[in-house]
Amino acid sequence: MELLASGYTLIEGPRVDAADRLYFSDVHNGGVYRRSPNGEIETVVPKRRGVGGIALHTDGGIVCSGRNVCHVKDGHTRILFDPPDTPGFNDIFVDSQGRVICGTMRTSPFTGSRERTPGECWRIEAEGEATELYGDISLTNGIGFSPDGRTLYHADTARNHVVAHEIEDDGSCTNRRALASPDRGRPDGLAVDEEGCLWVACFAGGCVTRFGAEGRILSHLEVPARNITSVCFGGSDRRDLYVVTAGDPDDPESSGSIFRTRSPVAGLAVPMATI
Repeated sequence: MELLASGYTLIEGPRVDAADRLYFSDVHNGGVYRRSPNGEIETVVPKRRGVGGIALHTDGGIVCSGRNVCHVKDGHTRILFDPPDTPGFNDIFVDSQGRVICGTMRTSPFTGSRERTPGECWRIEAEGEATELYGDISLTNGIGFSPDGRTLYHADTARNHVVAHEIEDDGSCTNRRALASPDRGRPDGLAVDEEGCLWVACFAGGCVTRFGAEGRILSHLEVPARNITSVCFGGSDRRDLYVVTAGDPDDPESSGSIFRTRSPVAGLAVPMATI
């Protein structure tokens, strides 16, 4: 497990582009950054706080979450989705048609409150146009698809499970079920590999847990940090596994860090946004 960068607060949204550059955010201090293969890190979106999810766009730039979902390119911000009475969004993902899947964050994850207002999962189909796929996600986090694109996965951190829905021909989501629950920590960001297995970041668990498509725990990848926030695949063979973390409040020496290791199986190719 190679340490690539540290000194951040809560790193989220890892995503790797075709040039093997890693995009990531610092939720508390703000900003979206890009790490080049030579180790150089530059600021892509300055100051923006609360970015929990990042997607690449076919026209260049990135789509990112936060108080809304927006497309940022060359310093210009285009709002894609900003519904009223919605405090913000966390993880995002892109489907095979280039539409952005996002989850609403209706209660802050940092309040420590046991009472939460559940959010929804939306599919953004065009600027200002979105369809609610389902609701009742207590604390929205990682989103992903099965290799055939017919199953949608969504981590609900507060309820300690990853839910799954089948995607029908008309785009609706059915057959909701609690698919997987970590035995260490709580589920945060996730990624899916070519075998259809889920790699789930386990916050407060010190590991990434790999689940089979049926939800059975297959293995744990140990990480030299406690609070694992997200994962993604990269590299020319998509077998570089990036793991990002948050600092531990109980350990003043810790910080949000980026690690990289090699996976025995390649990750799925991640679509780019077109909206």
